[in-house]
Amino acid sequence: MTEKKPFDVEKIRQQFPILQRKVKGKDLVYFDNAATSQKPQAVIDAINSYYSKCNANIHRGLHTLADEATAKYEESRVSVKEFIGAAWHQEIIFTKGTTDGINIVASSWGRANLNSGDEIIISTLEHHSNIVPWQMIAEERGAILKIIPIDDEGVLDLEAFKKMLSEKTKMVSIIHVSNALGIINPVEEIIKLSHEKNALVLLDGAQSAVHLAIDVQALDCDFFVFSAHKIYGPTGVGVLYGKKHLLEAMPPYQGGGEMIKEVSFEKTTYNELPFKFEAGTPNIGDVIAIKTAIDFIKEEGKEAMRQHEDHLLMYATEKLRTIEGLKIIGDVLNKVSVISFVIDGVHPQDLAILLDNQGIAVRTGHHCAQPLMKRLGIVGTTRASFAAYNTVEEIDKLVLALNKAIKMLK
Repeated sequence: MTEKKPFDVEKIRQQFPILQRKVKGKDLVYFDNAATSQKPQAVIDAINSYYSKCNANIHRGLHTLADEATAKYEESRVSVKEFIGAAWHQEIIFTKGTTDGINIVASSWGRANLNSGDEIIISTLEHHSNIVPWQMIAEERGAILKIIPIDDEGVLDLEAFKKMLSEKTKMVSIIHVSNALGIINPVEEIIKLSHEKNALVLLDGAQSAVHLAIDVQALDCDFFVFSAHKIYGPTGVGVLYGKKHLLEAMPPYQGGGEMIKEVSFEKTTYNELPFKFEAGTPNIGDVIAIKTAIDFIKEEGKEAMRQHEDHLLMYATEKLRTIEGLKIIGDVLNKVSVISFVIDGVHPQDLAILLDNQGIAVRTGHHCAQPLMKRLGIVGTTRASFAAYNTVEEIDKLVLALNKAIKMLK
């Protein structure tokens, strides 16, 4: 049996060059990981290597550079397939990111399958990216959008969801983990209940892909979307997973090169999966770097990373609860390493500026979840989100900086 290697946060930190920089003369403390994670040197090197050594367009060329670039690009597809437990590499579609993936499903699947009176269910917790595309296709097709309510902590009302489900329900599109609050939704039960009504389920995995063990076959979700830049990879690329038979039945989302088989002025036939949904020259270098990001996670151990992040979450939660006037929003047990909070008499934007002066990067505002903030009766929160390279000492710096900022602002 292989001996489990110890989790070495300092060794991990050394792999991220940006963590060596200073902000306003202070050591950078980066707590905005739910927005985007920092990149290890290996990912940066992978992008540089593509442009330095095998920059060429993929799939169509017969020369050495094209062969090498194509091989690396398709290696990333296989790596993603294994990372999320898909059955076929053809089920992995490279996109611009989570938002793009949701738009592909809403537009392509929606136009082919939604009719007047059909129903789509989302939740109050959703990111705008999992609201607006469904609003748009619902309006276009005459479908009805229904919203799962939440309680005051942000936990989904499953009883209300059960009552919403009917034979008219065609799609349930749900965030796996709330980007604003960190709450993990009971997606296994949601998928089971939805399938009992023959409804499909899309999981927005933007926040879950880096924290949770993902097995799309075990979950039995119909679609799963996530972004590379939240799993220590580059920006501008992401993944749409869809069950093979569903993707095969969906019409192309965009027309152009690569997604075609034969083109004439009379008739065009479309390419097979996955190329049917990958029109034009893709973001080749960054897709290649997805594999490097996944390799980094595998090397350090996703479960070990999660345990470290959970420890940070527990520590930070205990420390923040001691600050007078501070209230954690979404203070529940079943969550990932995200803490959103408000402080009596302190505007989140003012707080963020003072924290930045101490070298601490947090996110403030509505976190692209305005309906959620409205339901909770707040304009926004301050959000601190932790990654594998964060430390307890950094949390201590946050607590000291918060206390200092509160004294200045009150």
